[in-house]
Amino acid sequence: MTATTTTPVRTAVRPSPVHLLEYWWTVYKRTWRGSVITSFVSPWFYVVAMGVLLGGFVQADPATLEGAASYLAFVVPGMICAQSMQVGFGETTYPVMGMRKWVKTYEAQLATPLRVSDILIAHIVFILFRVMTTAVVFTVVLSFFDIFQRWWSAPLVIGVQVLVGLAAALPIYAYAVRAESESGFSVVFRLLMIPLTLFSGSFFPITTLPPVLEFAARLSPLWQGVNLARMASTGLWDWPVAAYNIAYLVLLAGAGYLLTVAGMRKALVP
Repeated sequence: MTATTTTPVRTAVRPSPVHLLEYWWTVYKRTWRGSVITSFVSPWFYVVAMGVLLGGFVQADPATLEGAASYLAFVVPGMICAQSMQVGFGETTYPVMGMRKWVKTYEAQLATPLRVSDILIAHIVFILFRVMTTAVVFTVVLSFFDIFQRWWSAPLVIGVQVLVGLAAALPIYAYAVRAESESGFSVVFRLLMIPLTLFSGSFFPITTLPPVLEFAARLSPLWQGVNLARMASTGLWDWPVAAYNIAYLVLLAGAGYLLTVAGMRKALVP
């Protein structure tokens, strides 16, 4: 009698977003030096100039600074959230256009068993990594300036920055994946990012604005993050407002994700 042998059937393992993280890590190892100035060095000039030097001339009652002990303590949460927003904008404009139209990275990735959602999730994780590295460095160094009034303030502020970066990045991602050229990005930066940075409570209380502009500022995504970061740094919480801020940012990020998935499928899947 002859024994019969059976060959085990191998089931194909479908690639997941985890496989793409290796790609993004390789890209970052080769390009991180180009982001050092914009992500870490330039914002420090703003902190020193606006918070330390200009702040030395600002003598205001903590009640007018939303509970912050000094202007430096007031302005820092706003500036680090604005920086997180700017990182989110930067990672989802020209890089997305490049991967879609110039280098065709998306097409190469879709030629594998990867799905659109896999590609997007991996990129989102990389964006969160970029935002978090910037947030951690800033928060750790700023902790030596006696900015944070509670021991748990710094971790919460880092979490707020990550949420702000995500909520800023995904709606812009949804736009960029549909854009036919990069010409609209300058409009995004000049008419959206810069006004949000200036008028969302980063440098002064929005209560000093005219009523119409104050109402508009309260609807901006950056103000939600700035307000959360400021409450976290001072330890003075208005819980209903904080819940509204968090829900706003989560819903904005969720809507941006759904719009981005739909846009990528329309643009890339025949």
